[in-house]
Parts: sequence; structure tokens; C-alpha cells
Amino acid sequence: MTSKTHAPTPFLRTVFAGVAGGAAGTTALNAVGYLDMLTRGRPSSDVPEQVVETLADRAGVEIPGPDSKRPNRVTALGALAGIAAGVGVGLAVAVGRRAGIHAGLLVAAAAAGAAAMAASDTPIAALKVSDPRTWSATDWLSDAIPHLAYGLATVLVIRSIDRR
Repeated sequence: MTSKTHAPTPFLRTVFAGVAGGAAGTTALNAVGYLDMLTRGRPSSDVPEQVVETLADRAGVEIPGPDSKRPNRVTALGALAGIAAGVGVGLAVAVGRRAGIHAGLLVAAAAAGAAAMAASDTPIAALKVSDPRTWSATDWLSDAIPHLAYGLATVLVIRSIDRR
């Protein structure tokens, strides 16, 4: 009996490219953020946890667990939400590329980074966890540079898969 291998459909190729690109971009974003923490000795942000707490409170959902475990679950939910946002934006970038949006590498990377930044900063502002209008230039750079790394990694992976 022989097995047949079939090339993935364009739709599946786009989904795969978007998920892989978003995952690579999220890894790049995290790496650049951790390098910033290492270089400047700054603490990690508790904003993802604050967003999770605020959303759970507004939805009337209890995050279960005793005091020794609940904060760990909140941290995990914040991290998973970031991963989901990164993969989701990567998927949107791949779908846009499949729909015919083709920009130069730097423009595409900046746009993907800006989309990921909006995906994370909009809920922060909407939930009043933080007000980006009050951020310093250093705060903005600490947010923008990792998101640019996200955009570059995401676009490079999507383009690499799209070329095959």
C-alpha cells in the first residue's frame, strides 16, 4: 500500500504561516523584553495580570484557587492571553498577505508590530489598567521595540512559508 502526500490547501498554508509567524513573533517580543529587563535591571510588568483580574471581575468570573495558587493562575492567564494575541495578529498578517496586501519588509514589519502593539495596548487603555497618554518616552520605547521585533519575526516567517 502506498501513501499519498498532498500539498496543503492555500487556506491551510495561510493558517500555518500565520500561526507559525505569530508564534515566532511572540517569541521575539518576549526575548527582546527579557533582554531589556536584563540590561536595565527593570522588573517584569504586572499589566497582563491586571488585565486578567479586571476582565474576570467585570465578567463576574472567579479565578479559582487558594491564595497560594490563584496568583499563579492569573499570571498564566496573562501570558496565555499574550500568546493568543500574538498568534492572532500573525494569522491576520498572513490572511492580509494572501488577500494581496504586499508591502516592503520594513513597512510590513512595522505594520505587524503596530497591530500587535494595538492588540495589547488597547485593552490596557479600555480597561483603565494604564493610560498610555501618561507614559514616558522610555515607557513607549520599552513597548515599541519588542513589538517591532515581533513584526519583523512574524513577517519573515510568513514570507518564508509563503515562498515554498
